[in-house]
Amino acid sequence: MKQKRLVVLGAGESGVGAAILGKAKGFDVFVSDLGAILPEYLADLTMNAIPFEEGKHTFESILNADLVVKSPGIPDKAPVIKELVKAGIPVISEIELAGRFTNAKMICITGSNGKTTTTLLIYDLLKRAGLNVGLAGNIGKSFARQVAEENFDYYVLEISSFQLDGMFDFRANLAILTNITPDHLDRYNYQMQHYTDSKFRIVQNQTEEDFFIYNDDDPVIKEELAKRDLPGKKLPFSIDHKVLEGAWVEDKSMKLNVFNNTFDMTILELALQGKHNLNNSMAAGISGMVLKLRKDEIRECLSDFQGVEHRLERFMRVHEIEFINDSKATNINSVWYALESMTTDVVWIVGGTDKGNDYTQLFELVKEKVKAIVCLGVDNSKIMAAFKDFGIEIVETKSMSEAVRSSYFLSSKGDTVLLSPACASFDLFKNYEDRGHQFKEAVRNL
Repeated sequence: MKQKRLVVLGAGESGVGAAILGKAKGFDVFVSDLGAILPEYLADLTMNAIPFEEGKHTFESILNADLVVKSPGIPDKAPVIKELVKAGIPVISEIELAGRFTNAKMICITGSNGKTTTTLLIYDLLKRAGLNVGLAGNIGKSFARQVAEENFDYYVLEISSFQLDGMFDFRANLAILTNITPDHLDRYNYQMQHYTDSKFRIVQNQTEEDFFIYNDDDPVIKEELAKRDLPGKKLPFSIDHKVLEGAWVEDKSMKLNVFNNTFDMTILELALQGKHNLNNSMAAGISGMVLKLRKDEIRECLSDFQGVEHRLERFMRVHEIEFINDSKATNINSVWYALESMTTDVVWIVGGTDKGNDYTQLFELVKEKVKAIVCLGVDNSKIMAAFKDFGIEIVETKSMSEAVRSSYFLSSKGDTVLLSPACASFDLFKNYEDRGHQFKEAVRNL
C-alpha cells in the first residue's frame, strides 16, 4: 500500500512537531515554508530525515498531498491554501493531527483574553496533584511533538481561534471559554459572528460525558448559548451573580459547587489579583473539582501560583517609577483589563500592527488613568487620531529603547509605565515575547 503523503506548511514549532509526528506514524512527509526556517528547526528536520523547502511553496510538491497541516499563522486566503481547497485536499491544524494519535484526556482553553494564565494555572494544578500531564497548544513544545515523543495521560491545551478553525474531529473532554471580545477580526472578514463561531468550535464533538466551563458574565457567550444545544455538562463562573453549579463570588469569597461538592477561599488569598484573574482562578478551580483533585491542592495552587511572563508582569522599579510588561496585551480588551487594574498615574506605551481596534472602548479609562501616551509602531496614525483631543502628551517612537526612554522622561515618582500595546507585534518585533524581552532589556539599561 502506498504511503500517505502529509505536507506541512510552515516550519515553526507546530509545523515541525506535526512533521515529526507524521514521520513517526508512517506518512511520507514534506515540509514547505515561505520564509526562512530557524536553525533549531532545520536541525530537527535534518535529524529526522524529513525533506523540506524554505523561501517558497512549490505547488507541485504540495498539491500531491493526501493531507495538509498548516501553521495557524497562514490565512485561508493565502494562494497555496486556495489551491488546496480547490483540489479538495483536506487542510487541518497541528492540534487536529495530534489529537488523532492520542487517547489522553483533553483539557482545552480558549478565549480572547486570559487563556494563557488559565492554561498555566490548570497545568500547575494537575502537576501538583501528581497527574501525568503535558502542556501544549499555543504555548511551549507543540502538541504533535509531545504525542510523538511523550506518553501523557492528560494534556492542557491553550487553543487559538486560528487553531480551532483547522479542527474537525478533535474532542475536548473539558472545554473552557474565558470570554469573547473583538480580536483578529481582520482574519474573519470583520464579522464578529465568524470569530464567535470559531471560538465555539472548542465544544464541537463533545458528548454528555464532557464539560463546558465558561464565563457567565460575558454577553457574547450568553447570547450564543441561547442559540445552541450543547451536550456537555455546563459549569459557568461569574463575578456578578450566584450560579447553581460552577463558581461565583460572594462576600469577598470565591465559591465553587461542582457535583454537590463545595469549596471556597477568600479573594485576598488568591495569588493573582484583579477581576480578570479572578475569572481565571474560578475556571481553574472548577477544572480541579471536575477532575476530583483534593481541595488543599486547589487552594495551594491558587494561592501561590506565579504569574505569566509578558502578562501584567510587574518587572522593575526605577527611581520609584514602576515598569509593567504587558506585551501579551494584543487587543483592546486586554488593555482595558490592564488599565482597569492600575492604581497610579500611567504612561502608556501602545502600538504595533492594528487588528481592527476600536479605541473608543478605552476612552473613559484613558481619561481617568493615563497622563501620557508613547506610540511604538511603524504607523501610529490611528492611535494619534483617537486620543489627540484628550489634552495629554502623545509622542511617537520607532524602537523599544526610544519608547522606554520617552516614557521614563514623561513619568514622575510614583507613576507606572505600562507596555500594553493593544496591537500585534509584527511590524517591529518577531512576536510579543520578543517585544516584552526588548522592553525589559531597555528598562534595565535606563
